[in-house]
Amino acid sequence: MLLSTDLWVSALIRRAELAGAYATVVRRGDARAGSVIVKAFDTSSRRARLYVEATGPDGDRLWMQPVESEAEHELDAYVARQHGYDPDLWVVEIEDRQGRHFLTETVAGE
Repeated sequence: MLLSTDLWVSALIRRAELAGAYATVVRRGDARAGSVIVKAFDTSSRRARLYVEATGPDGDRLWMQPVESEAEHELDAYVARQHGYDPDLWVVEIEDRQGRHFLTETVAGE
């Protein structure tokens, strides 16, 4: 059984806060089945990265970076486009000195 999106997001925010980061829900989507975008902002370098849910070749859930850029305005434009396609989308922003995303699932490229 999969967790509802609101519970999963709450757990992500709690993990980030316990590690000393600041995390917040910027856009709230469907509580049960909304997809999630995580924006990790590195406060020391002033750069950001996006992570989106995907399904890997083996069928398991993983996270990937959909945009190569670390420029925040380009990432925000991507999020706005995705929200236009999916009104149930959740957006979580995490601000951390080390730029950590706090995802416990597999992240492509890491």
